[in-house]
Amino acid sequence: MKEINTIGIVGAGAMGRGIAQIAAQAGIVVKLFDLNAAAVLAARESLQQTWDKLSAKGKLSAEDATASLERVHACADLSDMASADLVIEAVIERLDVKRDLFKQLEGIVSADCILASNTSSLAITAIAAACDKPGRVAGFHFFNPVPLMKVVEIIDGLRSDRETGDALMALARKMGHKPVRAKDMPGFIVNHAGRGLNIEGLRTAQESVAPFYQIDAIMREQAGFRMGPFELLDLTALDVSHPVMESIYQQFYDEPRFRPSPITAVRFAGGLLGRKTGEGFYKYPDGQKQVPAEPAVPALPADLKVWVAPYHSVGHKRALGLLKSLGVTVVSSEQPPADALLVVTPYGEDTASVVSAYQLDGERTVALDTFFGLEQGKRRVVMCSLATLPQWRDAAHALFASDNTPVSVIDDSAGFVGQRLVAAIVNVACDIAQQTIASPEDIDLAVSLGLGYPMGGPLSMGDTLGAAHILEILRAMHRTTGDMRYRASLWLQRRVQLGVSLRTEPACMSV
Repeated sequence: MKEINTIGIVGAGAMGRGIAQIAAQAGIVVKLFDLNAAAVLAARESLQQTWDKLSAKGKLSAEDATASLERVHACADLSDMASADLVIEAVIERLDVKRDLFKQLEGIVSADCILASNTSSLAITAIAAACDKPGRVAGFHFFNPVPLMKVVEIIDGLRSDRETGDALMALARKMGHKPVRAKDMPGFIVNHAGRGLNIEGLRTAQESVAPFYQIDAIMREQAGFRMGPFELLDLTALDVSHPVMESIYQQFYDEPRFRPSPITAVRFAGGLLGRKTGEGFYKYPDGQKQVPAEPAVPALPADLKVWVAPYHSVGHKRALGLLKSLGVTVVSSEQPPADALLVVTPYGEDTASVVSAYQLDGERTVALDTFFGLEQGKRRVVMCSLATLPQWRDAAHALFASDNTPVSVIDDSAGFVGQRLVAAIVNVACDIAQQTIASPEDIDLAVSLGLGYPMGGPLSMGDTLGAAHILEILRAMHRTTGDMRYRASLWLQRRVQLGVSLRTEPACMSV
């Protein structure tokens, strides 16, 4: 395997600068080039300031800071890359530019020098097609900010030599990053897996299930994510996120799971890009996110009677446990009484479907999301149908908030909010595994580090919450909506059928 001691970096922007930092700190000589010579000098000065700050905080010795800076060499010409063992391009996301650059580099570097692209969206195979030796070309996709985002995707093009990727895997570890390996497919791992949260969040908002801030609150405070989809879109900015959504959808030939939303198209066109423009899904006066106040909790009616539908055994049991902890005596009759609040606990269905299937009184029926647990302090979600009367909606809100736990009241939705978003996330990850784009282990590692998803990544998340429940939710959503975006991955379906983990790889592989 090729040992890499000197790397060239073409592009002195944020990504190139970040890669230079972790490489130099790992003892690797860095040759930094940019068509704008001033950008190289600015990058080197920025790196010096970064290392001075790390040294002042005791995170790096003064000697190591000085040595790291000395390893970064500003290059005035592309020909200075001649002695590099590896050259990484971090230039504009245009296929023609990257191809032309690699063709130039082939006339400069040694015969065994590796050429790597930091592209996030272009096919490695397409970039390598311009090269005489495509076997030495691979993807080396870091995430911004590079020093803090500890994952890097190594992408094998169709003509990449295995040894090329192996050398990049070893280099990533040497630089303190966690490498994951992927086939050359649109979005690779992280950007591919990220479709579930954003795309399904947008679809939920488009159906007017709940306002943006409530969807975000549910994903944080019920499902356990660091950020909801709209907070994340505001952070990444729609001038980055919307084109990626369109690109991945088109590259997968209009795969329904990745169908973009006109919500982002309109906002992108109108310049409501997110934090960097001061307004996106939220407003940011003085850089601070403005979030609407939570609706006031109504008064709890005296002598409220509650009946819990026994149609879903898990949901029924969890709802009864919550009501017992709230000191509520539940009406135990098989049929609902005429003067009680009716509570249903569906997985994947909407309230209207349950009311219709069991001939309940729609005016008094609400749905309670029990999928994520109902412990005190974790946001609870109550869902109404269009027939639910305001007094029964308010009674349910007051009841489930009576222990000072936040409650979101949403309109009817197949899969509530949290169920449908998490099911979409797990399903997309399952399909990445089914296509052998990456191993289950690398899918979980890439997503947990690259996107910060809880429970160890999407496949482990499915195992933790119950793969059979995820499949139940998807099938109910597919049945209710008729939308092919909710069809279950065969990877998920087969592992539920066999009772094994979603991280289980086939024992009998075809040759």
